[in-house]
Amino acid sequence: MIAYERFEAWRLAHRLALDVFSATDSWPRSELFVLTSQARRAALSVPTNLAEGAAKRGRREFARFLDISLGSLAELSYLLRFSRDRNLLSEPQWEALESTRDQTGKLVFGLYRRMRKPTSETTDRANQQTSSAATLTPAP
Repeated sequence: MIAYERFEAWRLAHRLALDVFSATDSWPRSELFVLTSQARRAALSVPTNLAEGAAKRGRREFARFLDISLGSLAELSYLLRFSRDRNLLSEPQWEALESTRDQTGKLVFGLYRRMRKPTSETTDRANQQTSSAATLTPAP
């Protein structure tokens, strides 16, 4: 199993990207280089950034890629809404895609919060440095 495949957030984001590509297959050719392309790029950006971030060394770096994924999910939310309002997506299609997007967002955000939370090792090290600094401070 590749590192990113172990994350439920990636699996759902992959499903979302596949669903967006399927939904946009039937959109008018006149939208190919505008809305179709933009929606597909936003959808594909989510699992792509999860995969790239999972390959990085360290939680902070991974969190940065998760943050980019969250931005792409927000962009996709608007593009799906706009597509529905332009009658490119039916209400049931929009609801299904939006539901998957929302679930994906919750998983990605949960993963982001976990990566941003200091590890106990980091917290312990910071506490040790603070107490060491306090004992080394010369008395007046």
